Amino acid sequence: MKKIKFYLLLILARFLSVIIKIHGKSSGTSLIGMITLKIEPNFLKEASKYTKQTITITGTNGKTTTSGILSHIIKNDKHTVLNNAKGANMLSGIANTFALGISPFKKYDFAVLESDEAYLSKLYENIESDYLVVTNLFRDQLDRYGELSTTAKKIQNAIDKNRNIQLILNADDPLVVNFRPLGNKKPIYYGFNKVEYNNKNIESNAPMENLNCPWCGGELQYESRFYAQQGHYYCSCGYRRPKCKYSADVTIYNDYSIIKMNYNNTEYSFKIQLLGLYNAYNALAAIATAFELGITDIQKAINSYQSAFGRSEIKNINGRKAIIQLIKNPTGASEVLKTVDFNSNILIIINDNYADGRDVSWLWDTNFEILQNTNKTIITSGTRAYDMAVRLKYAGINNIKVIQNIDEAIRYVSNNGADKSNITILPTYTALLHINNKKGD
Repeated sequence: MKKIKFYLLLILARFLSVIIKIHGKSSGTSLIGMITLKIEPNFLKEASKYTKQTITITGTNGKTTTSGILSHIIKNDKHTVLNNAKGANMLSGIANTFALGISPFKKYDFAVLESDEAYLSKLYENIESDYLVVTNLFRDQLDRYGELSTTAKKIQNAIDKNRNIQLILNADDPLVVNFRPLGNKKPIYYGFNKVEYNNKNIESNAPMENLNCPWCGGELQYESRFYAQQGHYYCSCGYRRPKCKYSADVTIYNDYSIIKMNYNNTEYSFKIQLLGLYNAYNALAAIATAFELGITDIQKAINSYQSAFGRSEIKNINGRKAIIQLIKNPTGASEVLKTVDFNSNILIIINDNYADGRDVSWLWDTNFEILQNTNKTIITSGTRAYDMAVRLKYAGINNIKVIQNIDEAIRYVSNNGADKSNITILPTYTALLHINNKKGD
């Protein structure tokens, strides 16, 4: 690819970004990248030369939060970092990030890129990654990914394209630990020794996955089970959770967590200002990767970290405090529901666009019965608003109102009642983009 064409594409990307902002017709997270790749399919190969080291992050849940925490730690350590912060993790979204982020005369110290599991292999055809962090594997968008074994195979196929990659894997997930590099670098594992809850009412409520041993096919047993299929597992054939280089204890409080770990004979205690065990896992993945990069001044960065796009994100909507939590599969959604403020006005927005997944059967595997504890009317919206309403009805919830138009639904929950209650919004991905694209608060 000729340099002059590459530089012209960067100029075009900036111009398109200005036009999009003026008209406000797009979230701007993928459109520019889509156009760039259409004009020049090899754009990412050239763009990746403008970063010194690349860390990719994949898995079902936690990609955006993990990459956001890690990027923030890197910035706090006075390094430059390029990150697809809003979770646009297909090729077009990553191209979008490079097109608007890089300049011809500057190299970033790091690129921290979250990648959709199904697109990781295509990404590695264009970019050589130094590290791959795998967070977890849960059932997600069966129409796109298929069963868990299919998703795992896609990730392994991507790993096989990058012989020099260093894997950083969640040891507590029996599916994740099976990934193997082609080269000589042994995987690095992170995980929790012990999980405690300060309040028993917030214990993990994710659907349990009963998995078979990858060696002999027998059902896995657990010494400790923390979250869905994650924990300390073993099989009579000898298969068991590997020893972790980065091992920690965690105590989960109502609105934060404390992670304690010993690394290189030094005791660390990290206070994570994020909700739930699932976010504690995300933080541990970021901390482990930061240590691998030689960064140890981490707590200051974590203290100042702001929630990632749509992941416990707080916005002001018509003078009301709104907390926005992305939901997209049974395991993640069930964990998010444990953190919902039942005194808030609750809006659930379910779309079935391509990026959300066309198959919404996951709604029936999610523990929406938790919402029986709210006395307020729950609003459902989006293209599958009626499906969501039916699911709530079967969950034993009768106070339901369907407002299919998302803007009307947001206006309703933000103006409803005189008590000025906070708002909880639980959107799928394209609904989240719609909310973010609205001008003003």
